[in-house]
Amino acid sequence: MLVLKDLCFKRDNKKILDNVNLTLEENKFYVITGKNGSGKSTLAKIIMGILKPDSGKIILNGKDITETSVTERAKMGIGFAFQQPVKFKGITVFDLLKISKTKEMTRKEACSILSRVGLCALEYVDREVNASLSGGELKRIEIATLIAKKPVISIFDEPEAGIDLWSFQSLIKVFKEIESANLGITLVISHQEKILSIADEIILMNEGKIIKMAQKENILKDILKEDKCPKGVDFCG
Repeated sequence: MLVLKDLCFKRDNKKILDNVNLTLEENKFYVITGKNGSGKSTLAKIIMGILKPDSGKIILNGKDITETSVTERAKMGIGFAFQQPVKFKGITVFDLLKISKTKEMTRKEACSILSRVGLCALEYVDREVNASLSGGELKRIEIATLIAKKPVISIFDEPEAGIDLWSFQSLIKVFKEIESANLGITLVISHQEKILSIADEIILMNEGKIIKMAQKENILKDILKEDKCPKGVDFCG
């Protein structure tokens, strides 16, 4: 279980997070949504340890991890997929997957994971994770590293950003697998209706606060109605 208590964060004297309280339970798939600038990505980065809150606490399975580093949190089993994936010159996709798993991995296992995210395994397994790869390819490789890691908490920051429709369909398939397998806590930041529709619970944020948290059946229709966007189009704002 992950508990966030009274989290506050300011930047340039502006409140980005304003007294956020949140409890995330194991074996659930959560989606955080809301208008741009509502504090979603900041909250995710604070959970990962990329940013430090000005006040408040982060408690993982009863342990206060507020002051722990990104590296320590990664060792605890928290994984993070960035909106803009990181490149690693000189490191192959296979190398990256092996590092992510932290245990021995065969090429067959690596190829199986790459296939799950919609990549031709034989074409990508030995490629360098560098600028020769497109944004969509990097995004799918990054998601593959989280699958390999099998973290206690998986955080995805707008995973649909910058990928094509075909890649997006592969992404939805992966998320459905994660949701059905009940693998730890999965937290996705997204505006996309198809991702919202597979959540166990949806968290709505606005101006640094959690406005509502509910099972998708009790909140999704209201969000889409307020959205006023055509069906299938990203959340307005």
